[in-house]
Amino acid sequence: MNKILIALFLMLQSFYALASDQSDCAAGAGAYISGIVVSGPVFQAASSTLQGVQLSHTHVQLLSDQDGQTYDVAIDNVYAVDYVLNATTIPKSLAAIHVNDRLSTCGALYTSGGLGTHWVHNNCNVPGTAAAPNGFIKKAPTRGPVYANLERSMTYCYLWGE
Repeated sequence: MNKILIALFLMLQSFYALASDQSDCAAGAGAYISGIVVSGPVFQAASSTLQGVQLSHTHVQLLSDQDGQTYDVAIDNVYAVDYVLNATTIPKSLAAIHVNDRLSTCGALYTSGGLGTHWVHNNCNVPGTAAAPNGFIKKAPTRGPVYANLERSMTYCYLWGE
């Protein structure tokens, strides 16, 4: 009986975390997508630099809980908590995302060149908009609460005048 109660408690915590993430995303003007990683992560070299900082990305493919479609999630490496300036590899925190992991994301949707989401990072203390939400990407463990935002670093906010 105690095992059943503990299992129910853990399950309710997970649902609460997802509901909280969804409401946090709405408050930050973002589009919420959660689901299972089906491919990734893949490093995309910087297509541009800003004040000498290369703006590279990591991509994962996420099978959405909301509509069953697969979304490309473009993750800005510069916002990763362990980003190394101008590295040519995926930050370790993002490399720890694996196929079959559960992610909770908040960002801006796009449809040009495929279905996806980007801007899954904090907005440097600027209020979110639909085009520039106060986003996040969180990896959910099998049990227990969702982890912290992997894209919460504010080290390079100065690049955008923040």
